[in-house]
Amino acid sequence: MFFEVIPTEVFRNDGGILTYSSEIALKPGQIVLIPLGKKTVTGIVWQKVPSVDFPTKPISKFLSPIPLPKHLLRAIFWLSQYYLTPIPLVANLLIPAGLTSRNALKGYLEPQEGTLRQKSHPIALKDISLNLAQKKALEAISGISGNTKLLRGVTGSGKTNIYLKLTADTMQKGQSAILLVPEIALTSQLVKVFEQTFGDNIALIHSKQTLAEKRQTWLKILSTNAPQVIIGPRSALLSPVQNLGLIIIDEAHENAYYQENPPRYSALRLASFMAHCQQIPCILGSATPTLVDYYLAKTKKTLVGLDQKAKNTAIMPSVQIVDLKKRENFLHNRYFSNQLLTSIEKNIKDRHQTLIFHNRRGSAPLTICEECGWQALCPECFLPMTLHNDSYILTCHICGHEEKVPSSCPNCQHTGIIHKGFGTKLLEMELKQHFPKAKIARFDGDNNKNDDLASLYNSVKDGEIEILIGTQTLAKGLDLPHLATVGIVQADAGLALPDFAAEERTFELLTQVIGRVGRGHLDQAEVIIQSYQPEHPVIQAAISADYPGFAEYLLKQRRTQQMPPFTYLARLTSVYKTEKTALAKIQQAYNSLSKNPSLELSPPMPAFHERTSRGYVWQLIIKSTSRESLRKSLLPFRNSQYTITLDPPSLL
Repeated sequence: MFFEVIPTEVFRNDGGILTYSSEIALKPGQIVLIPLGKKTVTGIVWQKVPSVDFPTKPISKFLSPIPLPKHLLRAIFWLSQYYLTPIPLVANLLIPAGLTSRNALKGYLEPQEGTLRQKSHPIALKDISLNLAQKKALEAISGISGNTKLLRGVTGSGKTNIYLKLTADTMQKGQSAILLVPEIALTSQLVKVFEQTFGDNIALIHSKQTLAEKRQTWLKILSTNAPQVIIGPRSALLSPVQNLGLIIIDEAHENAYYQENPPRYSALRLASFMAHCQQIPCILGSATPTLVDYYLAKTKKTLVGLDQKAKNTAIMPSVQIVDLKKRENFLHNRYFSNQLLTSIEKNIKDRHQTLIFHNRRGSAPLTICEECGWQALCPECFLPMTLHNDSYILTCHICGHEEKVPSSCPNCQHTGIIHKGFGTKLLEMELKQHFPKAKIARFDGDNNKNDDLASLYNSVKDGEIEILIGTQTLAKGLDLPHLATVGIVQADAGLALPDFAAEERTFELLTQVIGRVGRGHLDQAEVIIQSYQPEHPVIQAAISADYPGFAEYLLKQRRTQQMPPFTYLARLTSVYKTEKTALAKIQQAYNSLSKNPSLELSPPMPAFHERTSRGYVWQLIIKSTSRESLRKSLLPFRNSQYTITLDPPSLL
């Protein structure tokens, strides 16, 4: 017998499927070991073929008598075609590392078993209560004929209860559900609620699991057809769950759902494809959905609104805008306005909390010589390195390169080394000096890797911490019962980035962080926004929580600029050790693609991060009103020395 097998390693430029022989009948989706050149690699059986007229090698070993679900096999081919990715790279996403190690399969997938584990039905579940607005939203979701539906619920509206009800109904029908979250450590409340509701029927996937733990979780999911809930980040979507009946993507606006490394893909688009294949609902939940998803949902009439706060005690916070240009607003501190300092002092007295938001970590993003203008640049990326005062180290936030801070200029030997700008570490130091007795905690990407974010959050929830300082880590869905004031140090910091998504990202962050306050725990709620552009439409829309108004404003701009959702984007990148070669290669691509009248090309240009550890990066930005035309035009560059990114969420 002969079988086509998808290897999990790229073996030639065009990828593809190989044919092997086997004396044992196999099913599509079974995992096997196959010889590939001088190596033995894992593979996924695709299909049986009647006969071949060329010599074949035998399959080395059969790892799994239980095949992967059919929807995952279809997903492999769809991802490969839709994102122009070699099929072995996609197949590799489906198989956990270490599956071939000794005893990895013991007790789960012994060859003589080949049967799925069962559980008795029905599953006893706790009652899930919904308010009137949530019931109407649930009815609206049920009444939409399409598979993918967008639930735009304002912060604090209780989207979680709708998730719970949909999941419970799915499990009662004997089907399983997948719940995607941006990162489990930052959505611990949501996970806890699901665990309390569904108990032992939960399977968690998260970054702190060891490879062995991830492998065992994967095997448990594969080896049962009992209803279960899979909760995890983007990768959880490819879990081998049987009888899939529901997909929910929480905080669906998050960039974490787009995989930046090969294979590059959007988990939202993949989830929508899987839902269509299975004819099951896929729910995208967000208070600030991406503009593309919002536009598509309105156009296809798959948009469901949830505009009422879940708690009757929830209040609209009072909002003050402080103009950063007016120095009289900063008499006591250069970073914190008089108004913000007064509010912090009052909160400490009243035993309430203050959240200070600034989406830039470190102490200072620029280190220069005041004599000759020398800058501390990363030798790999040629980008400014950030000072971290606590360790007094310069760090590149792109590649991680670290250096000691020079005592004198390496260029002119002058001792006048100064640091410009500010990040969360500097704000933490300033606050500790101004409020020496206050309990202060910082949440950002520089938190010690051994810190347990969940335990740190518990300290915040219990009121032990008086001032919280952080980046977007703090804006992601946390419920802070003692929080009275949100202070945004520089609200327009992200608006100057040279990216079509800059305004969208700024609005999303501001809305999310403002939404941390006024959730019904306290009878007071205040937001103080410091900005150089207090009248900017993005800031004004975020203050009023007017997502529809913001979307209308941005859609007009995008239509004029011919940017998504009115066109499709791709980025073609060339990386070489010399800038001359990188430019020459991207110029070749430009000359070839410019012959296609259905495409609009940017001139060859250096990438935003022009220099990396791999070399110089040059790029083309390609537009088309037809995604299929765009995809086909890039086929000649597939598996070559170019990098293709389709539907990039950002051009930085």
